[in-house]
Amino acid sequence: MSGYPWGAFGQGVGAAAAAALAVMLLTFAIAVAKGLHRIVDIAWGPAFAAVAVVSYAVSAGEGGDGVRRLVVTALTVIWGLRLGAHIARRGRGHGEDARYEAMLAKAPGNRDLYALRMVYLLQGALVLLVSLPVQAAQYLPGAMGPAGYAGCAVWLAGLLFEGVGDWQLARFKADPAHRGRIMDRGLWSWTRHPNYFGDFCVWWGLFLLVCDDPVVAAATVASPLVMSFLLIGGSGKRLLERHMADRPGFAEYTARTSGFFPLPPKRS
Repeated sequence: MSGYPWGAFGQGVGAAAAAALAVMLLTFAIAVAKGLHRIVDIAWGPAFAAVAVVSYAVSAGEGGDGVRRLVVTALTVIWGLRLGAHIARRGRGHGEDARYEAMLAKAPGNRDLYALRMVYLLQGALVLLVSLPVQAAQYLPGAMGPAGYAGCAVWLAGLLFEGVGDWQLARFKADPAHRGRIMDRGLWSWTRHPNYFGDFCVWWGLFLLVCDDPVVAAATVASPLVMSFLLIGGSGKRLLERHMADRPGFAEYTARTSGFFPLPPKRS
């Protein structure tokens, strides 16, 4: 787009990288002190929030539309802090995550330094990459158009889907009668992963906030694509279902329930 401040955006990416790294290094220090690397999962959402706030601060005076800048920052912070708080509540009182136990058991040399390289720094790099539309939106001139407003609607749908799905699952697990059973009610009867589908909508919604400019959109489209891969084929759906494959009733659940995108449950 003519007039887009690519140079300032590039400098802003550097500031965003510093913010993501700072969050991950602080989280690493806390995790080592507690001997619990599952804490890094709590930091995932807040790291995005930190990137959004820093990007907003360093982009001041660079010509970006004020409304869009406030909107994209607020939406990212709301999503990130809600997710971090949810993961913190869910993990309270639990020991190390089985994923990290398995990974650290294979660590060559110091386990903590291996975790720093393979988990914390990698997650920091992913935060920087996935958040590129949030960073780019801070510099986009011109008022928000239809794509931006559509993005807000998609983001809201995703946040509600994710939040309601997490609430339904927490209530289900809180009932001792449901111990060992598969959650297949509410949103979980329409998709096996309402929380991941909600994240998917959130990040495609945030991407739409830069789609009023097709050049900026093309330059940042890899970000929601990477997030989609992580949710569907990476550490999200694929890994979780591999872990749950041997649970009683899971095969029947997968036969009648959509794997990702919400669809009416199949009749048995």
